[in-house]
Amino acid sequence: MRIATWNVNSIRARVDRVTDWLERADVDVLAMQETKCSDDQFPTMPFVALGYDVVHCGFNQWNGVAIASRVGIDDVHVGFDGQPTWSDSAEARALGATCNGVRVWSLYVPNGRTVDDPHYTYKLEWLAALRDTARGWLTADPKAQIALVGDWNIAPTDEDVWSVEFYKDSTHVTPPERAAFSAIVDAQFADVVRPFTPGPAVYTYWDYTQLAFPKGRGMRIDFILGSPALAQRVTHAEIVREERKGKAPSDHAPVVVELS
Repeated sequence: MRIATWNVNSIRARVDRVTDWLERADVDVLAMQETKCSDDQFPTMPFVALGYDVVHCGFNQWNGVAIASRVGIDDVHVGFDGQPTWSDSAEARALGATCNGVRVWSLYVPNGRTVDDPHYTYKLEWLAALRDTARGWLTADPKAQIALVGDWNIAPTDEDVWSVEFYKDSTHVTPPERAAFSAIVDAQFADVVRPFTPGPAVYTYWDYTQLAFPKGRGMRIDFILGSPALAQRVTHAEIVREERKGKAPSDHAPVVVELS
């Protein structure tokens, strides 16, 4: 079973790229983030034509999360228990579904904007709520197979950014954000991709501006975190850097794990 995550940065603009890759990559379940459309605007039919069922949560042109699966979609939930809201309004940032026995959560963690912005506090609260809820899932069922996947908007280590100096006053690398990510790992959700993609300069995101991609100026901010029962099934993982190339790509690359 192959599970992938991809911040597609507008599914309507990139549906052909996404479905073409799905077919070539032989992926069973794809979690998408930043779909940037409402539910009635999501281009479902190209996925159906390939044999995928799709669930989507989107309210407007911002955010948006989806899951496409060719191995079934059951027990769909929009948002996790305790998920904070922003300015008293719901955001499409978390979508869960069970696919062939694996509980997949497509997550688009708040950006944080700047360290002195209220959105930064919201980001930390959002991550703390996710940690508490996810820990509760494992308390209830230690053998649960859970994949927390998506765009985390955090580079957990210095190796995960092309220049520590460049980002020193920015979000994504601050100690509180990194601590929030580590707290989820400490709640027994392991980064199941890193063991297969070691070393520096293994990024998942490159800005569109200033030739960031060809210059290698990226960040590693897209992750698949697995519960103990899921982690022990992982036999391979990769960051598909090639999908950042070509015509009108997303600024993120897909991340894939293979389960025994």
